[in-house]
Amino acid sequence: MALTDRKPTTPEEYEGYRTRLNNWGRWGAEDQLGTLNHITPESRQRASALVSLGRTVSCANPIATRAVVPDERRNRVAADHRMNVGPGSSGDYIGLSYHGFVNTHIDALCHIFTGPGGRLYNDRPSDLVTSDGALTNSVENWRDGIVTRGVLYDVPRMRGQAHVQHGEPVEGWHLADWAKLVGVTPQAGDAVLIRSGATPFWAANPDFEMRFPPLNTPGVGVSCLEYLYDTDAALLGWDLQEAGGQPDYGEGIPVHAIAIPHMGMPLLDNANFERLADVCAETGRYEFMLVIAPLVVNGGTGSPVNPIATF
Repeated sequence: MALTDRKPTTPEEYEGYRTRLNNWGRWGAEDQLGTLNHITPESRQRASALVSLGRTVSCANPIATRAVVPDERRNRVAADHRMNVGPGSSGDYIGLSYHGFVNTHIDALCHIFTGPGGRLYNDRPSDLVTSDGALTNSVENWRDGIVTRGVLYDVPRMRGQAHVQHGEPVEGWHLADWAKLVGVTPQAGDAVLIRSGATPFWAANPDFEMRFPPLNTPGVGVSCLEYLYDTDAALLGWDLQEAGGQPDYGEGIPVHAIAIPHMGMPLLDNANFERLADVCAETGRYEFMLVIAPLVVNGGTGSPVNPIATF
């Protein structure tokens, strides 16, 4: 297997992930939480015990209005932000499409199907996702918030690079190497946060034209799915998302295609780990309490979020 052999996942191995890494029925027929079931009261208590400095760090990018990200090569659907300024008060309106590759958001388990007309997590029919909202696996099931241990996997720092390079994706064994390097033992319920270095990548490549599908950015390889499954991780967070240039797995975003509908794993997309990486390096600590509070959107396919790490 890819993780054991330290070799990129073959298309045949990837196809086997659909059954080998499948969690349908693992937590019962009515389950709406997926791998968030790995987070227990005990794991939340352990996470809270990591708070000793009282120091908080946001892991979010600003909402991508035209003023924030004017480049359409990255931000094809800018947020609509309107101000209403009166003589003694002000207010505003914001409307946004948060899926994509800019806004920090969490994917609900109704976001990706097993294929066109396929199934949702836990073997539910995809026609339960309607134009009026999803009738199952939607984000309001996480209204009580996600509180657990977060672990930052700072792969560029391990490689002595500013950011992950094209042709050198983050593989599952790189996560294991990092955990060993910084003395972190994976625990059930962890939020695995993978830094590929999105901010320095875009700064170094201002003329880079992002394409999708398939993605052409550097990032995370599909073998990381094995690491997440084997360590009972609760969720995956990342800044550059999936790596381009992987073998043809028959999916535009192959990590999403296994993690969400088969594993039932929420994805924290487009996080910003630059300040977090600096604090981790400064304190020598790569574990912390992580809090994510999705908006309560009935029938929603996800939510914009501002993840907070507390040391």
